[in-house]
Amino acid sequence: MTELLSVQGLTKAYPGVVANDDVSFDIAEGEIHALLGENGAGKSTLVKMIYGLVKPDSGTMRLRGQAFAPPEPRAARANGVAMVFQHFSLFEALTVAENVGLGMENPPALSQLSREIREVSHAYGLPLDPRRLVGELSAGERQRVEIVRCLLQDPKLLIMDEPTSVLTPQEVEILFATLNKLKAEGTSILYISHKLEEIRALCDGATILRRGKHVASCDPREKSAAELAELMVGEALQVPDRAPSEPGEVILQVAGLTSTNVATFGTKLQNIGFEVRAGEILGIGGVAGNGQDELLSALSGETMGSPETVRFRGKTVGHLPPNARRRLGMLTAPEERLGHAAAPDMSLTENGILSGWQRQELTSAGFLKWGAAKRFAEQIITAFDVRTPGAHVAARALSGGNLQKFVIGREILQRPELLVVNQPTWGVDASAAAAIRQALLDLASNGTAVIVISQDLDELREVSDRFAALNAGHLSAPKPTRGLSMEQIGLMLGGAHDMDVADTGGAHHIKEAYEEGHP
Repeated sequence: MTELLSVQGLTKAYPGVVANDDVSFDIAEGEIHALLGENGAGKSTLVKMIYGLVKPDSGTMRLRGQAFAPPEPRAARANGVAMVFQHFSLFEALTVAENVGLGMENPPALSQLSREIREVSHAYGLPLDPRRLVGELSAGERQRVEIVRCLLQDPKLLIMDEPTSVLTPQEVEILFATLNKLKAEGTSILYISHKLEEIRALCDGATILRRGKHVASCDPREKSAAELAELMVGEALQVPDRAPSEPGEVILQVAGLTSTNVATFGTKLQNIGFEVRAGEILGIGGVAGNGQDELLSALSGETMGSPETVRFRGKTVGHLPPNARRRLGMLTAPEERLGHAAAPDMSLTENGILSGWQRQELTSAGFLKWGAAKRFAEQIITAFDVRTPGAHVAARALSGGNLQKFVIGREILQRPELLVVNQPTWGVDASAAAAIRQALLDLASNGTAVIVISQDLDELREVSDRFAALNAGHLSAPKPTRGLSMEQIGLMLGGAHDMDVADTGGAHHIKEAYEEGHP
């Protein structure tokens, strides 16, 4: 196969850490190439150098045989390199066409651009209406906008960072069909994902990084997911385990929870009701944008309502703000790491104080106890293997997965009586995901009531005792997770909350609707 991109000896160091250490690998034309590694292994830094966001300290790149050293993303795009980021860069109040135009150097007239969007999106099985507001789109449709924006540039190399983290299984199938079509047309794809079964199904080759170094190359189709994970972490992956136990007393009761103040593009909660017992994990699934953020906000106290809608150990708390609920033992970890769960420019010590000052007693007579706060942050770093030079480092300097481990660890080490987590392992590598899931299982085994809100259905089936589905702000009745098939779960996610989930025929209709481009 003809070589498209050759990376030779790329090195990039930051104060206290070498992100990439003499990394070399090649990507052939028409190849889907996986870039694998634990959080903090150097994947993001490497692709940022390829895309022109970061300048390497040393090393060279060649693109189609020519020297390639883009000083900025504009130069990379001019050379046929495009990138779809893990976090979307879209304006909700603008239309699809307006968002696509903002990402182009010389966009055509809006009418012409709209025609091109329709043609390209349908040609690649990603139908989009250029007139729709982005704020009205599902997470899967928003990703289509990002991909189509790249495809309009006719890329020779498409970099994709965790592209399936917000997609349903049906949307993943559509995406893979699109990527295979691009491959057949000669486009190369550099694919970053922690979902190893996806890597095995999609990719032709793989480069594995560990602590900044290139440690292995392989054909992922010839490896098991466990073998790939072992290459990434350097040791056998531990499978989460939990001793069977009987749930205890009711810790949380929610009844008639209906949200009133909803953001412009938010989802109104509709008469939500459920209960969670001590030592139980309730898994709540749903496609992004169906009320997950609103539910966590209502349980955390960021959104307050009628007192009786939320009861904690029998006490009405629906009217209490976050700090009052945390004082009682109701702790939460939101989905958005930077800006919501953590302050980007604050150190890890300061971020530990933000949510732990009460339960960890990090203040005295109105003054911060900096020594105790630093010890708390260091305890989190050690217990959850957060890869960082120390507690003094700013949150934004951590990789997404390492920051996620810090955020989850910060809440778990406060010994909550109720913990609600939204997307606990989003963008986290296999080893870290297993560690986080084991920590949640251990927490439940010690008597904590746990609610896991997640789009990862395999995760929910692995850790939860009961499963419920959110659809358009409605929550299905929780059902025992053991014995639920993926088809039955798909039916629940599609909104068939009052149907017998043993009747799975409707799941096929849901799948067909997704494949037609109408999620």
